[in-house]
Amino acid sequence: MDDPDLSSDEQIEAEKRRCTKVRDRIERLRIPDPCTRTLIRLVDSELRFLSRLSLSPNISSQICVNTGYLETVVRILEQPFISGVSRVCKPVPLPRSSASKSVIHVDIVCTLNKSPVWFIVSDRNPKCVSWLGFRKQRGLRARVEEVLSAARSAGTLRPDSVFFFFNSGIAEPVSQGLVAEFGALDVSTDFSLLGLDVSEDPDGDWVHVHSLMGLHTQVFQLNVDCVGDGASRSDFGVAGMVSGISGDGVVSVPGDAFSSLILAMRPAIPEASVCEGEMINFDTTALVALVSGISNGGTERLLKMSELELASRFKSNSKFVMDQVESELQRPMLMELRHVLAGKSGIICETVNSEFKELVKMCGGPSEKLRANSLLRHLRLVPDQPSARMMGLPNTRKVALKNKIIFGTGDHRRAPTLTANMGFVRAISQTGMSLLTIEHRPRALTGD
Repeated sequence: MDDPDLSSDEQIEAEKRRCTKVRDRIERLRIPDPCTRTLIRLVDSELRFLSRLSLSPNISSQICVNTGYLETVVRILEQPFISGVSRVCKPVPLPRSSASKSVIHVDIVCTLNKSPVWFIVSDRNPKCVSWLGFRKQRGLRARVEEVLSAARSAGTLRPDSVFFFFNSGIAEPVSQGLVAEFGALDVSTDFSLLGLDVSEDPDGDWVHVHSLMGLHTQVFQLNVDCVGDGASRSDFGVAGMVSGISGDGVVSVPGDAFSSLILAMRPAIPEASVCEGEMINFDTTALVALVSGISNGGTERLLKMSELELASRFKSNSKFVMDQVESELQRPMLMELRHVLAGKSGIICETVNSEFKELVKMCGGPSEKLRANSLLRHLRLVPDQPSARMMGLPNTRKVALKNKIIFGTGDHRRAPTLTANMGFVRAISQTGMSLLTIEHRPRALTGD
C-alpha cells in the first residue's frame, strides 16, 4: 500500500482493517475447512506482520503487504461459477517421475463448469512483471512454462485449463507474449460479465457487492493440452466453460439471470456483420429495466421494508415501485427479455448513452452501477442518426425531439426499439406511421 495522503501509521491501520474485512469474508465462504484454515492463517500472519511493523521505529513510507493478493483470491472464491474447491494457496505435489520440481504453488484448484482448472493469482505492480526477467528476477515466461509443465504431469490434480489472474493488470509486451507464445486467450471481458456477486451485508446495509474485476484486471486462459496458435475462444473460452452454451446459442448461468441474458446476446460487433432482423435498439427505459434491483433479486428486500422506509427511499414513487415488485414476482422481467434478446445484437445511440449514464450516476446503487457498466460494454454505441421520416414529424408534447432521435435512430437502421415508453409509441401510431417497437414492462432504479 502506498497512499501519499496517509502517514505510515495510518497506512498500517488501514491495512489492518482490510485484513479484518477479508477474514470476515473468508469465514462466509463455502469451501472445505482446510482451505478456510489456510486462508485465515495467511490473513492472521499478515495482521501479525502489520502489528510488528507498527512498533518499529523506522517505518518505510512504502509498505509492502499481501492484502491485495488475499483479497483477490477470496473474490474469485466468492463467485458462483467456482465450485469443487480442493486446494487454496498451497503447493500441488507432483509425481517423482516429473522432470520439473516436486511441487508447484497454485493459488486455487477448483472446478469451473465441470472442468478442473487452476488459478494463478498476482496482485503485483505491472511494472514489476516482465516477460523475460531482468537481473536475478525470473520473468513471467519461465513461470508460465513451469506451471504448464507441472499441470501436464499433475496426475489426479491435472487441470484442463490454467487461468492467470492479474489483479493489477500487466504491460502490453507481457500480454502479447502470453498470446503469441502460449496461445493464451484474454478472457477478461467474459469474467467481467460473470464476476458480479451481490449479498446481504451482515451489518444491515442494503447490499454488499463483491466485484471480481478491478479497473485494470486482466485474466488469461491457457489450455493445458493445446498451447500455441491452435487455441481458440470457441474451443476454450471461459464464457462457454462457465455458462454452458446450448445448441441454439442461448447461455445459461445458474442463479444469475442478468449474466445469462447478456451472454445470450451477440457481443458488440461491426454493423456490417449484422443481418437484418438481428439488431435491437435500446432506449433508456430498456437499459434501466435490465439493471434495476427489482429485476435482479431485490423484490424480497423491498417487500420487507415498512411504508415509512419506502416513502423515505422513493418519496411519492413508492406505490409505482411496489407495483413493479408485484409485477416482477408474477412474471420475472429478465426471463421474458432473454427470449426476446437471445442471439440479437444490441445498439444504443449517443443520446441514450449519456442519459442512462447520468441517471445511473444519480439514482443507481453499487450493484446497479456494476450491472450498467457490464451492459454498456456489451452494446454497440452508434451516432444519433434518426430517419428522415421520423424527423419529418412535427415536435409536440407527446412527440418530443429527444424521443424522435432515439426511436428514429433505430428506425434508420431498421431495428426495433425495446421500450416501456408506450405514450410515445401510441402518439406515433396516431400519426399513421408504422414503427417497429418491442414493449417491456417498466422498472425503476432502486439504489441497490
